[in-house]
Amino acid sequence: MNKLYFSQTNQMLRLICIKLPRQLKHKVSSLTHGHFFSTSSAKPIAELPNSKDPQSLTVSFLQNSCGLSLESAISASQKLNIDNPKNPNSVLDLLRTHGLTQTHIRNLISSRPLLLLADLENILKPNMELFESLGFSCASLGKMLSRDPRVLESDAYTVVEFFRAHGFSDDQISTLTMKRPLLYLFNAHKTFKPKLEFFKSLGLSDLEIAKILSTQPPILARSLEKQIIPCVQELRRILGTEENVLKAIKAGYGLIEANVEKVLKPNLSMLISHGVPHSLALKLFFLRPNPLLMSTYRFSEIVSEVMKFGFDPNNLQFVLAIRSMAMSKTLWKRKVEAYRGFGLSKDEIYSAFIRHPLFMAVSEKKIKISMGFFVNKLKMKPLLISKNPNLLLLSLEKRIIPRCSVLQLLMSKGLIKADTSLVYVWRMTEKYFVEKLVCKYKSDVPDVVRAHQGKIEFQGFSIDLKM
Repeated sequence: MNKLYFSQTNQMLRLICIKLPRQLKHKVSSLTHGHFFSTSSAKPIAELPNSKDPQSLTVSFLQNSCGLSLESAISASQKLNIDNPKNPNSVLDLLRTHGLTQTHIRNLISSRPLLLLADLENILKPNMELFESLGFSCASLGKMLSRDPRVLESDAYTVVEFFRAHGFSDDQISTLTMKRPLLYLFNAHKTFKPKLEFFKSLGLSDLEIAKILSTQPPILARSLEKQIIPCVQELRRILGTEENVLKAIKAGYGLIEANVEKVLKPNLSMLISHGVPHSLALKLFFLRPNPLLMSTYRFSEIVSEVMKFGFDPNNLQFVLAIRSMAMSKTLWKRKVEAYRGFGLSKDEIYSAFIRHPLFMAVSEKKIKISMGFFVNKLKMKPLLISKNPNLLLLSLEKRIIPRCSVLQLLMSKGLIKADTSLVYVWRMTEKYFVEKLVCKYKSDVPDVVRAHQGKIEFQGFSIDLKM
């Protein structure tokens, strides 16, 4: 058994030796000739070497303290020498104190070994405390740092203060940091400030700019002269007015970094070539321009599918259908299956889509929650939902359930009839609903106001209501 273990280990070390620099090869080579193991004891690699050689000590530290594999430790050891483990141990203690797991630490050190020698007091510790002050949890901090460990050695304070000074909330800075930690490696005043000033010159407020950039942080890494300004100029030519450009940008932040020549223009031309009037095609910019930013191949597929469903290119429904189908084929199938899970047939789903295209724009999560409420809680027939697809667009928490609570309360007092149509009540405008079913009865049933505010839990109807 010992001979087999020794033989396999020799083979592994020879393989690793091939990848080492010339000056290290003789060290590993000597290990494969009997000095790494005592064949009588066959100690595991992690316990050795006991040599005072700096390279060997570094490899040993990376394995034992950071959890790196032998091959990763040897690779990382080429970038640093640990002659005194005091600072590296302090760095590891700091990471653990802030809740990073051994897996986080292994990933950090594997990609950024020099982190172990970084300035603990003046850089690492202040940066960790700064990120913690932004509301990062242990898990999110570990995830963010694993994406780009260099953030820990950046001038994070200057970047954070720059964003705060330009109206970004700490939540927005935290979101931006998680999405694009690379931004901390830029000179904020030199790289970001001109972009913010340009966006402000377009008529965007500080709050709007903060919302756009925290949602779409890659824009900050784009070239102002080569990408952002030319893109906005093209949008002006396409949309005609500054007001339209602003409206389109607010509807889809990705427009600012769009490839106008290779993607946006070809997709727009494709719509027009299928008979969509120019004025109607432009509406997609204001509804949700993201479909126009898809690859021309995928966009062409979607347009063809919409044509097969029988939508009229001269009707707004055509554009809404494109907006709704602008997703991966996999996600579309998952949504269809989510509806089918509540009793709708595929034909009924497509029928609902044709009636109201935004029926398929609803998130998969909302489909499951809303359909669960309608079918399981209220015992609605799936076919009724297919015939009233706009119900899926209504807010369950803000509209459907509070109105059900109001009806439940008024019925228990005998103030309204049991044959009241739920669908009709849900479709009422808020003003009309409040006038007819809240204000009218609040003197007799004060709790009707609390029910409308969602402060009275809806228990379900004791009888079957007319839908």
